[in-house]
Amino acid sequence: MVLLRPLALLLALVVSELYCLSWFIDVSESQGPGATLQSFSFNCSPYIPTLELLHVQPPTTFFNPPSLTRWQGTYVGKMTLSSSARLDALTVNHYELQLRFTCGNQVTEGRLSVNVQRDPNRDQCAGQFASPAGEIIQVRETVIPGTPLYTLLLPGQGAQMNITSAQDPPYFPGPFSIDGQGQLWAPSQGLKGQAQKVFQLQILVTFGQGRSCRGMLTVKVLPVSSSQVSFPQQAQNITIPENLVPGSKVAQVHARGFDVRYEIVSPVPCRLFSIARVDGVVRTTAPLELAQAPDAAVTRLRVKAFERLRPWDSAELDFQVDVQSVNRWPPRCLPALLVTQIPETTPVGTFVNTFTCTDPDSPGSTLDYQLLFHSPASASSLCLRDGVLEVNDMLDCDAPGACLQHTASILVLDSGQPPMTTEVPVLVMVTPVNEFSPTCVSRTFRVREDARPHTLLGSVMGTDLDYPHDSIEYSISGGSAPFAVDSLNGEVHLLGPLDYELQKSYRLTVLLTDHSQDQDPTCHRSGSCTITIEVEDVNDHAPECEPPFQELTVYAHLGRSLEVTTVSCRVAQEPQRLAFSYRIVGGNSQSRFSLQGAVLVHNDLMLGPPWPEQSHTYELLIRVADAGPSTPHLSTTATVIVHIVPWRASTGATSIHRTTVPSRMTPLLVTDTEVFWQPEPWFVVVLTVTSALLLLGLGWFLSWLLRGLTQVLQTSSKPTQALLLNSIQGTKGSIEGFVEAPRMETPQAPSSVMSLHHFDGRAQDSRTGRDYLFNTHTGARRWL
Repeated sequence: MVLLRPLALLLALVVSELYCLSWFIDVSESQGPGATLQSFSFNCSPYIPTLELLHVQPPTTFFNPPSLTRWQGTYVGKMTLSSSARLDALTVNHYELQLRFTCGNQVTEGRLSVNVQRDPNRDQCAGQFASPAGEIIQVRETVIPGTPLYTLLLPGQGAQMNITSAQDPPYFPGPFSIDGQGQLWAPSQGLKGQAQKVFQLQILVTFGQGRSCRGMLTVKVLPVSSSQVSFPQQAQNITIPENLVPGSKVAQVHARGFDVRYEIVSPVPCRLFSIARVDGVVRTTAPLELAQAPDAAVTRLRVKAFERLRPWDSAELDFQVDVQSVNRWPPRCLPALLVTQIPETTPVGTFVNTFTCTDPDSPGSTLDYQLLFHSPASASSLCLRDGVLEVNDMLDCDAPGACLQHTASILVLDSGQPPMTTEVPVLVMVTPVNEFSPTCVSRTFRVREDARPHTLLGSVMGTDLDYPHDSIEYSISGGSAPFAVDSLNGEVHLLGPLDYELQKSYRLTVLLTDHSQDQDPTCHRSGSCTITIEVEDVNDHAPECEPPFQELTVYAHLGRSLEVTTVSCRVAQEPQRLAFSYRIVGGNSQSRFSLQGAVLVHNDLMLGPPWPEQSHTYELLIRVADAGPSTPHLSTTATVIVHIVPWRASTGATSIHRTTVPSRMTPLLVTDTEVFWQPEPWFVVVLTVTSALLLLGLGWFLSWLLRGLTQVLQTSSKPTQALLLNSIQGTKGSIEGFVEAPRMETPQAPSSVMSLHHFDGRAQDSRTGRDYLFNTHTGARRWL
């Protein structure tokens, strides 16, 4: 086939530089299937290109998808007409084809415009009119003059038609005429008396520009009989049910005349009815099921009655046969059972399922639908709208018993008599969807550092809005902390030992993963929270005192308190623990010793019997316990041996002699656990205020007592005071402090051996008030 505009278009495409390509071609409407419309040449090295037809406007199937072949290093694409192509410029004269060319990663789209042009040589006359016999029409001789007899239909508009054959009298009563719309008109003189004549008319159709075609019309004139054949009854309508079997009698017609015969002249052929040629009984010839033959509902029959020997002597009767639907079959629905499942997140208004119902007795009739719920009885989640089952409310599977199966029935009713129904069972299963991630609240647990493995610390309470709400697995993310979480209930257990001194707290990330909350078992959601585990300090190390054993010699002064030593203790494993309580638990006879914190004090303020003149040894046991919030309270006992040497007038100063424990002696350390009592704060306040008041009173009393003693001493004789002062200043080493000194006090000599002139001084004891004589050289004294 040859195109009106032969195109050989060679394009070297650089696709990256082109945005849109356009081609315009003209094609004749005479082109048939397989004709090549356009060829393209593409250069796409080193890729393999593709050429696609995206769409055609206006939509049509006249064009094949483009082909693409390789030829001499280039790719050649072709556009051809499909097997269904029937181009007609008078119908559509322009098509737009959108093409896409792909070369590697570059994509270019182009438009191909196809203009369909008229073919002047194309024959426009077709059908029976253009055949040698021509079109045959029959008319009665009683036709009204100048009325349309026939309409010639030809494609296109603007054609001119003329009758070119001769219409000369006397054969023609008058000329036939035809107009530009193809209507053939009867002669103005009419056709009366032209019965049995045949008129052949040659017609020329001119389309302009020298294009034309010819055809023939043959007009047969039929006579009008003047016989006595006639139908006594008038036209009538007959109604029959559709369930009549073939051969059933419908009606019987009767015409007056001699030897009358009957036939159906319209419609021809008559598929549903027949008439007996002799007696005129009209019977059914086929089933009248309106479902299979809807056109059988109304049939207009024209029955002709004529004499057998004079067939032109005839009469016609028109009547209508109405076939009434018989409601024999209930509506039929496809599918007969609606079973479907939808997720709980289906939006309102979504089609759940569709079905189609028809009435076999009356196809196309309107059917009524009713939705009846069975379980749950009053469900509003589904509704029936225009015969379509839709979601009517939000579906929710996140509550117990909410995600269930909806069972219902759709009742379909027809409009026949009697009404018949069909029930379509409906089963809609709502499937759960894992919509929410599990969550938990961050918590803090406390555990003693001496807790045993497998100790329960607490539980992580995870929540999930999806049902079931407890379908959560717990796990600890990473780390090597000595803790584990139960995967089912979230209980946190201790796995190994703890040490407050090494690590005081732990932060763990607990992962929560849900399961069994979605139709897809592999669909999981996860969440996390942080728990803090604080290790509570437990007093598991007793204090140690250095040294644990002390031996001291103290030269005490009468009426004065003296700090003997300081008990130094610590916990080596917990250097931060500095709070200790001290208490003398043994050896403190006559309560001459007391503790001021860790300081051991010798108290010599007794106002009782005379002060002993001999040295005395005290073996004190001091219990040292840790004090603080940590429990239990552990303690140790330190041993302090104190040799108390009473102060003499000849003693130079009070001193303390410390004795180091030999290395061969191993002191015995006794560790005791003491129950610690921590009083209420209000009790501590009351006790403190009361103690302060007592101390103030005691201080006032002591001050008053000392003022009285001072006044007594000031009233003593001045010579005695001067003599005492000189004796004290003359003593060697009397001001040295806290050095080791031999016992300077000498036992009082008997009066028979030591005379009065050996004592060169007299003084008064500050505590007892008694006078005594003393020797300034030896320090000996004698009470008076």
